[in-house]
Amino acid sequence: MIGTSGTKDGQHQFHERFGFRCVDGTRRYVEHYTEDVVIMFHDAAGGAGEYDDLVTRMRDEFPALAAVDHVPAIATSHRRPAKLDRRQDATSWQPVLFTPTVAADREALTALLDSGQVREVHDTIDAQIDELIRSREPWLKPDEDLAQRRDDQLGGLSDWEYGTWVLYPWSGRLVHVLPREEFRLVRTDRNRGKIERPQQRTLLGKKVGVVGLSVGNSAAVTFALEGIGGKFKLADFDEFGLSNLNRLRAGVHHLGVNKAVISARQMFEIDPYLDIEIFTDGLTRQNLKEFVDGLDLLVEECDTPYAKIAAREEARRHGIPVVMDCNDRGMLDVERFDEEPHRPLLHGLIGDVSADALETLTRQQKVDLILAMVDADRISPELRASFDELGKTLSSWPQLASGVALGGALTAEVARRILLGGDCVSGRFYVDFAELITPAANTAGSFV
Repeated sequence: MIGTSGTKDGQHQFHERFGFRCVDGTRRYVEHYTEDVVIMFHDAAGGAGEYDDLVTRMRDEFPALAAVDHVPAIATSHRRPAKLDRRQDATSWQPVLFTPTVAADREALTALLDSGQVREVHDTIDAQIDELIRSREPWLKPDEDLAQRRDDQLGGLSDWEYGTWVLYPWSGRLVHVLPREEFRLVRTDRNRGKIERPQQRTLLGKKVGVVGLSVGNSAAVTFALEGIGGKFKLADFDEFGLSNLNRLRAGVHHLGVNKAVISARQMFEIDPYLDIEIFTDGLTRQNLKEFVDGLDLLVEECDTPYAKIAAREEARRHGIPVVMDCNDRGMLDVERFDEEPHRPLLHGLIGDVSADALETLTRQQKVDLILAMVDADRISPELRASFDELGKTLSSWPQLASGVALGGALTAEVARRILLGGDCVSGRFYVDFAELITPAANTAGSFV
């Protein structure tokens, strides 16, 4: 038997387990398939490799299975399938890393591939090495042969042995990536010119805390994309619901999953070498000190008044700057407790109210407190009109994906400035599109 096999997702390796063998020198890129394809051959008389027993048994059973009058039981049943065990899928958030040059990892990786847990193998290490070479030598011509440089980079290792294999348990994907330093060099290569290598290293050495992973998800994911922070603490007690799909970058397969878990997964899928801790009880009296300890920056995006105040009290006590986006009129709060250890919380808008005192406030007092936090005279007309409709015609505060995405960009900009020692003062700022995108702000002029 002679045929072809793609290589992008390890198909040829799968076929090898059935006894097929690649023909040396036949691997070629095929534009129609957008991947390398290799010719494979198989001696049918030699059996089906490690699946020979299975194929032999199925050869005898197949005629009965294929009979016209044979209908699988599942096809005649209209009963609802038994509930699947989704606990692992709902709670797993940490990838598993394997280094093939380490004997124990090599054995574990081989066992994993034989276990059936891997649903998809994604291996683009050759292309990643090419990107690594070009990021180090950007003057190379696009069509220049990189074979020798690629061999030098491998240092005698096979493609399979080089770098790291990452298992994402929640999706069953096994992904092959460059070693840590090379991975990050390539991943942030196009930040250069705006964030240079020394600055990138500085940012990766910082630890960032994000409280509230609905609006805060945009900030956390943007930070991971831009390389702002190498260590993170994420806190949220809430599970992802269908109504969150209007603003949180996730999918229907995330319904019922804790928001901190979702954010950690998304960040690890951007950079599997990140160091992340999650707090699925949210920010509480019991874990507040543990959460804030060691942070270089705190992004606060939660809805609970107690958590908002308590987080700032603890951050001020340790001299940690706090950033908050309101996703209304592009409102951004910056509190430089690292430079102003006695600065009043939320710019003094809430007076001397402490987190402990919030327990004695009435519902109306808490509403008044929230209005004071956001400066009720400056909120958008739409948000102001919604206050009287909560619990009547509206189930919660109105929020839009565009506002949340803007908030992620704003917090990332400010975080980068703070962590790199740039110019960033305490205060409240507005990036209001209703004011910025107007005829009066048009810089292109009129061509009518």
